[in-house]
Amino acid sequence: MQLSQERRGVFKNQQFLDQTRIMLTYELPMSELIGNFYDELKSLSSGYASLNYEFIKYNEDDIVKLDILIAAERVSALSLMCHREQARYIGGRMVKNLKDVVPRAQFSIAIQAAIGQQVVARETLSAFRKDVTAGLYGGDVSRKNKLLDKQKK
Repeated sequence: MQLSQERRGVFKNQQFLDQTRIMLTYELPMSELIGNFYDELKSLSSGYASLNYEFIKYNEDDIVKLDILIAAERVSALSLMCHREQARYIGGRMVKNLKDVVPRAQFSIAIQAAIGQQVVARETLSAFRKDVTAGLYGGDVSRKNKLLDKQKK
């Protein structure tokens, strides 16, 4: 039941077939079934649950285009269509995974998930910096600050 509720399912009916079996009737969007719904159902029920479905009708829904921006540039290959309620979660997950995949550079890179102009998730990939103070040993702090300021520029 929890799996169906998470997948935007609408509860319709519950029938007790015998003392150990129950038949639940839900209306789910087909896009939620196409994902790994069946695998998750089998996993949650330890293989005991089964699934039977039939097409009922077409419904309008609140679907948005989720764009991924890397360094303020849209990457159309990573764009996808998803439900507005799930956009923040999916965008956050994608941005977090991309942070591990995108190589670091000499400057910080912003990785964002956006719906139109509204940013729903953001991660910043920090700059790759050389340790300029490694050769310093003791001495005046102003020398260290001078090297760090030079690196910032």
